Amino acid sequence: MKIAVLLRPVPDPRAAGELARSYEDAGVDVLVTGESYGFDAVSWLGYLAAVTQRVELAAHIVSVYSRTPAMTAMTAAGLDHLSGGRFVLGLGASGPQVVEGWHAVPYDAPVARTREVVEICRTVLRREKLQHDGPRYPIPLPADRGTGAGKPLKLMDRPRRPRVPIHLAALGPANVEMAAGIAEGWVPYLYVPELADRVWGEPLTRGLAERDPELGTLDVTAAVPMAIGDDVTHLRERDRAHLALYVGGMGPRGKNFYTTIAQRYGFEQEAAEVQDLYLSGRQEEAAARLPDALLEGTSLIGDEGYVRDRLAAHRASGVTILQVEPVGADPLADIRRLRALIDQA
Repeated sequence: MKIAVLLRPVPDPRAAGELARSYEDAGVDVLVTGESYGFDAVSWLGYLAAVTQRVELAAHIVSVYSRTPAMTAMTAAGLDHLSGGRFVLGLGASGPQVVEGWHAVPYDAPVARTREVVEICRTVLRREKLQHDGPRYPIPLPADRGTGAGKPLKLMDRPRRPRVPIHLAALGPANVEMAAGIAEGWVPYLYVPELADRVWGEPLTRGLAERDPELGTLDVTAAVPMAIGDDVTHLRERDRAHLALYVGGMGPRGKNFYTTIAQRYGFEQEAAEVQDLYLSGRQEEAAARLPDALLEGTSLIGDEGYVRDRLAAHRASGVTILQVEPVGADPLADIRRLRALIDQA
C-alpha cells in the first residue's frame, strides 16, 4: 500500500519545497495536488517535480471541462517529462457549480465526455496522429464548424512514456464502472472501507469485467485524516465541518453526490438532516448532526492498534493508495510510524 499526501500551495513556495522533500524522506510515495477555482495544479506540480526525486506526482484532480483534451495530454506529457516519469494524471468531471459557475461551460454528459478525454490523451501520448470521431470532440474540427483548415497532427515532442497512468475521480455508478474499466486508478471520496461495497460494489464488478488486462490491477485511493497516538481521537472532530460541507453543501437538493453516498451507507435520515441544516445556513448544527460513525469510518486517527485495524480494512476492500492528511502534532513522525505499520503488515 502506497502513502500519498495532499500538498496544497502555500504562501512560501520554498517552505513547501522543503516540506515535500521531508515527506519524500519520511516514506511518502505520492504527492497529490488538485484544483478547483484557486491556483492551478499544473504549475504547482511542475515546481514539485523540480524539488523532489523519487515520489510520484499526482493531479487529483483536474477537470475534463477546464482544458481541451489535447491540452490535457500535452500537460501530462510535459509534467511526466519534467518529473522523469513520475506523473499521474487524475481526471474528473467536478460538478456543475464549478464547471458552469467558474469555467462557464455546460455540465453535459460527464461520463461520455470523460471517456473521450481519456481516449484522446492516450492517442496523443502514443504520438499517433490525432483523429477522434467523438460527438463532443470531433478532431480535426469539421469544416462546417470552423475554417476547414484543421488537419490531423501528432505531438511534436517525444513523451517520456507512451502511457501516463490515468486515475479517474468517480462517485456515480456509471462513472465508477467506467473508471474500473478504462483507467489505471479510481479516486472515490467519503470512502468507508467496510461500507464501500454497498455503494460501489456492483459498478466496480461490471467495470472490472470489461477491463483490459494490460491496465493491471486497479489502483484505489482513499483519503483520510491521520494522526497516531494514545490521546489523539479528539482530532477527528477537526474533520466534522469539512465533511458537513460535502454532505450538506456541495450541491442543491437532489444533485449532491456526497449526500447520496452517505444515504447509501445507511445514514439516510442523518444525511438529509445535515443537508437541510446546511442549506438553511445552519452550518454548525449541520456539522453536529453528522454521524459519528461516518466521521470515524473516514478517519485514520487513533492509537497504533486502531490504525492497524483501519489499514487492514482498507487493504481488504481493495485500497492500494492511502492519501493521508497529517493532523497530529508531529506530521513527519506520524508518516514514519504509518510507513512502518504498512511495511510490517
